[in-house]
Amino acid sequence: MQITVKLFATLRENREKIMTLEVSEGTTPRHISEQLGIPVDDVAIIMINGRGASVDAPLQAEDVLALFPPVGGG
Repeated sequence: MQITVKLFATLRENREKIMTLEVSEGTTPRHISEQLGIPVDDVAIIMINGRGASVDAPLQAEDVLALFPPVGGG
């Protein structure tokens, strides 16, 4: 099945901003993060189709997964 992955801010460094991946059923954001070489602890916000999700939420065909690092500011 295919999903779209969008990376934001520092997670984009040396990676594509938006990519389409072929994944197997039962794949989770944790699997995608590991596959892309992003430590799970570096991902602060996970969204699937625009809604907050957990690192172990199962992905479905055509899902859009967005990964964000911690955001600082003041």
